[in-house]
Amino acid sequence: MSRHVRNTHKKDRMRFQPSIIVHGGAGPIKDDSLAARLDGCKAATVAGWKILQAGGTALDAVEAAVIVLEDNPLFNAGTGSTLNSLGNVEMDAAIMEGQTLRAGAVAAVSGIKNPIMLARSVLEDERHVMLAADGASLFARQVGVPECGPEALIVEREQKHWESKHGTVGCVAFDADGKLAVATSTGGIFNKLPGRVGDSPLIGCGTYANDYGAASCTGHGESIMRLVLAKCAVDSLKNGSDAPTAATLAITDLEDDRIQATGGIILIDRFGMIGYARNTTHMPVCAISGTALVVLAS
Repeated sequence: MSRHVRNTHKKDRMRFQPSIIVHGGAGPIKDDSLAARLDGCKAATVAGWKILQAGGTALDAVEAAVIVLEDNPLFNAGTGSTLNSLGNVEMDAAIMEGQTLRAGAVAAVSGIKNPIMLARSVLEDERHVMLAADGASLFARQVGVPECGPEALIVEREQKHWESKHGTVGCVAFDADGKLAVATSTGGIFNKLPGRVGDSPLIGCGTYANDYGAASCTGHGESIMRLVLAKCAVDSLKNGSDAPTAATLAITDLEDDRIQATGGIILIDRFGMIGYARNTTHMPVCAISGTALVVLAS
């Protein structure tokens, strides 16, 4: 029997065991919000898990989980996004389905309550992979994605510059049909130049999924872009690494002498196995694999 056939059979045996993992951003947490951030990650994980339990798709699950995080003002995504150098919010988001390689992304968007919903609309529209700035806002109005006043996304903490300089939220899921999906959303880095786009909406950099796995990254976006980190991590899975090893290798690459950056990654392989790694002081991570919700990191 060929290796391909054996792997296919192995996947079939695991196709009814969904899994999901969520992260709330990697970096220092300078206040007493860690417990609340973990609760937020738990709520997002459960929201996605309910969809998987009901037989829903991984794509629906990751979108639902990230919406929960975008609506939570503690996280640097959606409401609570960090401010650029002009004191405005500009957000990035991406979503991708592994088996079909369908993807949608938005960059430097303002006045959108849930950027991940807009990214999903780009994916479903299929004409483009990424829309940015005013063009993304115009598309949002065309497809009916909820908008809001820019001030509605700014919370007092951001105005006082208490947010960590790096932060992103993300979710990876594996559904009962063996399909993988990933979603990532961020407000970017504090005090960034207007128009700056980070790794999160760039397919292969902060967000990637294919037949072998799916990954969401968080941390210093410019460094993650240079490494095409999410794709490299999934390639490690393709080359035979298990999920924890692939995650660790990705963070090792981030620590390369030429990069010397900090960040984190979550991923799931084609058998539903979970991996995550970080080289930061904090990265809230929650997951469900089997039936139990577990806190993997804080």
